[in-house]
Amino acid sequence: MNFKNLKELLHCSTEKYANNKFLCFIGGDFYTFRQFKEKVKAIAALVHKNGAVAGDRVGVLCQSMPNWGVAFMSCAAYGKIGVPMLPDFSVDEINNIITHSECKGLFVSKRLYHKITDEMKEKLQFIIEVDDFKVLKGQECNEAENAEVEQMTSAEEDLATIIYTSGTTGNSKGVMLTHKNLCSHVLIANKMRPSFEWDVWLSVLPLSHPLELSLSFLLPMLAGSSVYYLEKPPVPKLLMQALKEVRPTTMLTVPMIIEKLYKNAVIPKINANPIMAKMYKSVIGRKMINKIVGKTLREMFGGRMRFYGIGGAKLDGTVERFLLEANFPYAIGYGLTECSPLLAGATPDLVKWQTTGPAVPNVQL
Repeated sequence: MNFKNLKELLHCSTEKYANNKFLCFIGGDFYTFRQFKEKVKAIAALVHKNGAVAGDRVGVLCQSMPNWGVAFMSCAAYGKIGVPMLPDFSVDEINNIITHSECKGLFVSKRLYHKITDEMKEKLQFIIEVDDFKVLKGQECNEAENAEVEQMTSAEEDLATIIYTSGTTGNSKGVMLTHKNLCSHVLIANKMRPSFEWDVWLSVLPLSHPLELSLSFLLPMLAGSSVYYLEKPPVPKLLMQALKEVRPTTMLTVPMIIEKLYKNAVIPKINANPIMAKMYKSVIGRKMINKIVGKTLREMFGGRMRFYGIGGAKLDGTVERFLLEANFPYAIGYGLTECSPLLAGATPDLVKWQTTGPAVPNVQL
C-alpha cells in the first residue's frame, strides 16, 4: 500500500478492506472500514462548518474508544492538526495545552467534559461531544456540505498532530509530528513485524500517546485488522474478561500490567504448593515450572496472542525472565514521542533478556 499522508492511508485502507470490522467496543457497536471513512468525512465537514481551516488546531480530550479515531482523523486527514490530550491530565494542564496550541475547537467525551472550564468554553470556537458527536457549541452540518471537505488534504511535511508529553520538567511540551513522521513509522513497524487482516488488537493504552496512536490505530488501519476497546478503565477483572472475549493476537502495554499479574497471580499460586515452591528455588525447577505456567498464561490471554509489546518503562528482570522461560510472545521496545515514537525493538523470536532490541529499520542511533 502506497500513501504519503493520513488521508491517503484512510482512503487506501477503506477501499481495500471496506467490509472488515475496524474499531469496536467489546460486545457492542463497531465501525467497518467503510463506515469509519464515511463517519470521518462527515465529522470533518462538521469541523469545517465551524470555521476550522487548514493548519488550525483541534483538541481531542477523550478516553480510548472507536470515536476517538473518528475525531482524530476528521482533523488530521483533512488538513487540520489534531491535538490529543491524556485523559488523566489535570484541569490546569488541559487549559495550558488548549491555550499553548491555540486550539480553535475541541472534541471532548462526556466522561471528561467536567475538566473544561467556563473560561475555556468561552475561548473555543466550537465544542463537539465525542460519544455521539453532538455539537455543544457551534453549528450543525448537513450532508450536502460534506462534499466540500473532499478537496482538503495535506503535504508530507505538514503537521498532522501536536502531542503533549506528560510534563516531567514543568508544563507539557508540544511535540510536532508530520504526516511523513507517522506514515513512515507505520510502514517501518509493519516491515519489522507484519500485520494481517485476521489480526485482532486489544487496545488498553491511551490513544493520545504516540505508541498507541501509531501501533494500535494507524498500523491496524494499514493492515485491515480489528481493534477492540473497553468501555471502562482496564482494571484486572475487566481486563481478564476482555481477554477471554476478544482473544487478541496483538496488544501493547506498560510493564506494570504484566508485573502485577506475575506478582499477584503467578507467584502466590506457586508458593501455595510446597513442592513447587521448593523446586522454584533451583534454576532447573524454575525453568520447568515457568514453562508449565506459561501454557496457562497464554490461555488466560485468549490462546492466540502472537505479539505482546511492552514499553514506556523498564520491565522488572525477574518478570521478564519468567516471560522468556514461559515462552510468552512478548517483546520490548524503546522510543521517544519526538520519533513517532519507536527507535528500537524486537519481535518475540529475537528477544534477549533485559534489552530493547536493535534499532528499527531506517533508524540510526
